[in-house]
Amino acid sequence: MSTELFIARRYLLAKRKGLFSMITTLIGVAGVALGVAALIVTLAIMNGFQTDIKKKIIDAQAHISVYGRMAPRDMAYLKGAMERDGHVAAVSPFILGQAILSYDGRSTGVVVKGFDPVLEFSVNNLKNSIARGSWDQLEKKPGDGPRPIVLGEELARNLGLWLGDEPVLVSPQGAGAGLGLLPKMKKFKVVGMLRTGYYEFDNTMAYCSIGAAGDFFGSGGGANGAGIRLKDINDAGTVAAGLRKTLGMSYTVKTYADMNQTLFAALKLEKFVMSLVLALIILVATFNIASNLLMMSVEKLRDIGILRAMGAGPAFIRAIFFWEGNLIALTGIALGAALGVGICAFISTYPVVELPSDIYYITKVPVAITARDLLTTIGVSYLLCMLSTVYPALRASKISPVDAIRYG
Repeated sequence: MSTELFIARRYLLAKRKGLFSMITTLIGVAGVALGVAALIVTLAIMNGFQTDIKKKIIDAQAHISVYGRMAPRDMAYLKGAMERDGHVAAVSPFILGQAILSYDGRSTGVVVKGFDPVLEFSVNNLKNSIARGSWDQLEKKPGDGPRPIVLGEELARNLGLWLGDEPVLVSPQGAGAGLGLLPKMKKFKVVGMLRTGYYEFDNTMAYCSIGAAGDFFGSGGGANGAGIRLKDINDAGTVAAGLRKTLGMSYTVKTYADMNQTLFAALKLEKFVMSLVLALIILVATFNIASNLLMMSVEKLRDIGILRAMGAGPAFIRAIFFWEGNLIALTGIALGAALGVGICAFISTYPVVELPSDIYYITKVPVAITARDLLTTIGVSYLLCMLSTVYPALRASKISPVDAIRYG
């Protein structure tokens, strides 16, 4: 143990003339601890929600989506070009279009997606999101009857639909007739309801077979998009850039992050602002540390004078006060980190805060602690605490030994 650290430790643990200095020291430690704990818990909860939302989005979408008109003769070439990339695990063509779904006097705009269930379920996890009914009927040939369709649960609820009901799908593109363009209408039968946990999908999406969608939108047996699942989702940006060069300007290539960039940007901004606000708690605690060190410099004025008279230079005195602040900061940060991690573990294990299942798609608060956030919180907290020791250390080092002994 260095001499400076030994003296700082003795000063910090020694009995004071009054309780005020000791109380301010405890307040400084407690302030840092509470600030660090609050920041860790908040970041862990926000990470949990972000991870949960990201999982729901990825479960309902492919890692990469390619949009563009694909005639039957082009689909084999495009699929081969995608599968030649070693990062691609599966490819599924689809037909995507907008329409109006109408039932019992209610109407709303929907996004209709037609796909081959076997291929589609290899690029996303929609198969596990079915809440009522089943996907099996989507592959059946209904003959002359209504085509089967699977709706998002929120969409079905808003239109008052249930399994077996037969809504009408209206295409705004229209079809040619003797009197001009008339809207194309087809009756479908609800065979399933989907609950992905992501409101945008559950409130707007309708799923049918690729044959039914092709017949409704008049795609002529082709497709207008393809979903791609990667072996590693972290390669999405690199693979998408390569596909853009390979496929050319005729096709649009988007990753799951591109299609939800507004949401991800909002979550990132929210996390940053919340971290900034909570960092103010730690900043307030650093003022307590600074005031405590300033009072200690006054209280130990005579001791500082004796040390200077014995040959201790300004750097030696500065080091003592830096170690004082260091000990307070490290104690507060260690207690705060332990408290924050403990609270997160408690919340993730026990349903302290229960969310109503009929409003939210989760019943307890998700928590996810990352090493990056934990280390960043500790590092920033330590930096703020050490900055608060600069002025008291400089002030103490400039005390004249003669004045300190005379007036101390």
